[in-house]
Amino acid sequence: MWPMHDEYHWQMHWFWWIVWIIVALVIFALFWFIRRTRKNSETPLDILERRYAAGEIDTEEYKAKRRELERRR
Repeated sequence: MWPMHDEYHWQMHWFWWIVWIIVALVIFALFWFIRRTRKNSETPLDILERRYAAGEIDTEEYKAKRRELERRR
């Protein structure tokens, strides 16, 4: 058995700390990327409702486009 203060022991100790930190950072980055892409993706119905709420389209156009979108589903 190697002594506790052996140079090889401490090198492996730091190596595994670095590996686990990198693994944690990769997992965090993946979750952050997935949340960000989900948050930014709007469905066509979301866009239609936003345009209607902003007054860009009138009620008749909104209803016609909504029926069209629901029919395509």
